[in-house]
Amino acid sequence: MFDTLTDKLTAVFTSLGNKGRLTEADVDAALREVRLALLEADVNFKIARDFVDQIREKAIGGGVLKGISPGQQVIKLVHDQLVELLGVGAHPLVPHAAPPSVMLMVGLQGSGKTTTAAKLALHLRKQGHRSLLIAADTRRPAAMDQLEALGKQLDVPVYREEAGPDDAPRVAANGLKRAREIGVAWAIVDTGGRLHVDDALMEELVVMKAALDPAEVLLVVDAMTGQDAVNAATAFNERIGLTGLVLSKLDGDSRGGAALSATQVTGVPVKFAGISEQLDGLEVFHPERMASRILGMGDIVTLVERVQEQTTEEEAAEMERKLRRAQFDLDDFLKQLRALQKMGPLSSLLEMLPGAGKMRAQLPPGGVDERRVRRIEAIISSMTMWERQHPERINGSRRRRVAQGSGTTPSDINQLLAQFREMQKMLKQLASGRPNALGALAGAGAAGRPATRAERRRAKRGR
Repeated sequence: MFDTLTDKLTAVFTSLGNKGRLTEADVDAALREVRLALLEADVNFKIARDFVDQIREKAIGGGVLKGISPGQQVIKLVHDQLVELLGVGAHPLVPHAAPPSVMLMVGLQGSGKTTTAAKLALHLRKQGHRSLLIAADTRRPAAMDQLEALGKQLDVPVYREEAGPDDAPRVAANGLKRAREIGVAWAIVDTGGRLHVDDALMEELVVMKAALDPAEVLLVVDAMTGQDAVNAATAFNERIGLTGLVLSKLDGDSRGGAALSATQVTGVPVKFAGISEQLDGLEVFHPERMASRILGMGDIVTLVERVQEQTTEEEAAEMERKLRRAQFDLDDFLKQLRALQKMGPLSSLLEMLPGAGKMRAQLPPGGVDERRVRRIEAIISSMTMWERQHPERINGSRRRRVAQGSGTTPSDINQLLAQFREMQKMLKQLASGRPNALGALAGAGAAGRPATRAERRRAKRGR
């Protein structure tokens, strides 16, 4: 996401950073490029213009050009303005005082409401809240089937009933009764897609909202539709009143104009972002973190949170032991690879590392090859446990068998083993040179707890 915008802004700020002092002409030239980058990212024209005007006023009127490191100060101004544009602070779900709280999901056809409803149910479960999915998209029977299948996959109850196309309000009301009976915290109502210009269908939402008294009315907008999504959000908000936006398919949009314009135009905060097709591919929208990603500064906080979700304290301790003794084998590599895949697409993880723009420029055309990752997983999965633990003992016949089992070639096996040997050498050097630092990092970061004072002292001695 935001790849195009990040690359262009990185180039602009690199040129600013290379200058010891800045003139008004330098700032104007840089902001002209920033405005063009925003427009190419499909940001609303008026928003892009106001964005650069406010930065220019602060940069030139605030004495930034006469200060130390003016280039860095201009970058900070852009970052702060981006945060304001995206909507300062996270906006969590706000339940009613008495459960169940109703979450009404609305949006255009094909925006991803049904999948997003299931993702939200999983998100709530991680927070310790039970929910009921209510299939109120009565105009598309396949939507009810889809929601039921997703509910079974997540082990989340789903309410559905036979109904005609115009029975959505009745189904939603009956679903809410069922939610009260089973004592869930949230009732998530999946409604049918509709155009904001369809007066009859919009009136149906008005009736639904009045009957259900939802705590949250979330509009799911397809980030790939750009300004059309923003226009739809404006119309929905004016008609029924929204409490939040969910940007779906944000991972598929390299421009990000909808994310950058939506809150500023509608006044409605973005609460969640869909970052992958997987059911755990939904994250709370943090404007500050997103602004850092856009500017290529990374998002280490979110990256650490994802690592902590996929790693237990026992696993972290075992990995620390193996790293200390340089016993990292192919089976460990496979486990780490699978944990990495659960954290989301590799391209989205790359965005969270500082200097992502420079790293992306060094990648081959097409970016991160997810297929190669899956091929590596297939190769290691075709090995026996003994082979994974003793890769140096894999001979020619074993390589042919592994290649046949994984649908690859012996040369692919040779390439993987050679790369793994290089990785082992690097890990041995790291373990022998800074074992205590490795212990503090593996034991604290992966286990999801801060390093103890003793661990920090050992890490410091190891540097």
